Amino acid sequence: MRNITVESLEKVPVEDQQVELVERKGVGHPDSICDAIMEDISVALCKEYMATFGQVVHHNIDKGLLVAGRTSPTIGGGVVDEPMRLVIGDRAIYEVGGKHVPVGEIAVQTATEWLKKNLRFVDPDKHMIFQNEIKEGSPELTDIFDREVIGANDTSAAVGYAPLTETEKIVLNVERYLNSSEFKEAYPESGEDIKVMGYRRDRELILTVAMAFVDRFVDSQEAYFSRKEEIREAAIDFVNRERLNFDNVVVDLNTLDDPDRGEDGMYLTVLGTSAEGADCGQVGRGNKVNGVIALNRPMSTEAAAGKNPVSHVGKIYSLLTHRVADEIYKKAPGIREVYVWLCSQIGRPIDEPLIASAQLTLDKGVSLASVRRDVEEIMAQELDNIYDFTARLARGELPVW
Repeated sequence: MRNITVESLEKVPVEDQQVELVERKGVGHPDSICDAIMEDISVALCKEYMATFGQVVHHNIDKGLLVAGRTSPTIGGGVVDEPMRLVIGDRAIYEVGGKHVPVGEIAVQTATEWLKKNLRFVDPDKHMIFQNEIKEGSPELTDIFDREVIGANDTSAAVGYAPLTETEKIVLNVERYLNSSEFKEAYPESGEDIKVMGYRRDRELILTVAMAFVDRFVDSQEAYFSRKEEIREAAIDFVNRERLNFDNVVVDLNTLDDPDRGEDGMYLTVLGTSAEGADCGQVGRGNKVNGVIALNRPMSTEAAAGKNPVSHVGKIYSLLTHRVADEIYKKAPGIREVYVWLCSQIGRPIDEPLIASAQLTLDKGVSLASVRRDVEEIMAQELDNIYDFTARLARGELPVW
């Protein structure tokens, strides 16, 4: 029998709280670059491991570090003075039974392909140095994969929730809109390094957006500030089209800008990312697995990107808790808000967590007794299907940032 508990919370739902803060780091942010590439490397290794060994074996590619380069941005187009450096770690199996997997080559090739696909102006051959630091796995953790039932490789806890608030949704969707191919075609000077911070007070929302401009598309200071205002208005129009329940929405863009300081008063980049010369990046410092950093919510502490999708419960439970919470919210009536907690115990089967807990904020007049059985059954069913879930993770079907 699984240790499943269900309780009600006497808690004001986040949507009804006076103040809410939500952040989203876009695809070109240094932290997001690390998360995305390390996760793609893990997925690529899973594919190769299945083809070579017939199973996913031990690996964790979750110690990525992006070291900023050095550039000289200027109106009309600057230059790259020193390339960025991507350090790729941590552990992986290179060989089993005489069969070899070229882990390092796969890692570099995968990173190169991601950069070409997602960052328009980054040439991996010119602008990035790859440093492979993926070493062989420890014997004890590697042995987990030789057992009949794969056990958890760590004692770890995670929490997920549902539903997203309107603030969480709009912060997520604004970044995706500003980084969409359609937007880049209309505003080519808009770089991929975009961060959105949403601050809601009652029903007023302030979105503070930081967006790297690509200098080659900016031919004057006047053009920069003119296009900046056009982009700001486009963001406001997008928010208004979403028809969310806000009384007032304000969008502020690149608030550090100062027209009196010339080029130093504009957010100009050569490649569209601050990693080219200002900010380093690291796995686990970016968005949570549901795509936002929601400061009003409890958060899992694991860095999910790049971790093994078969046994690393820090990753599996971080994503699964959000899925279970969403299923409970959609299928069990009378729930305003749900939080799901899972805790593993190292060596124990991943479908048998040490504790599986659901905390519910109920609609007025709804009793815990009326929904308890539905919630327990949903949680049990999701745990029953956990190996289908991990297979989807291994195929890269579920985003982790």
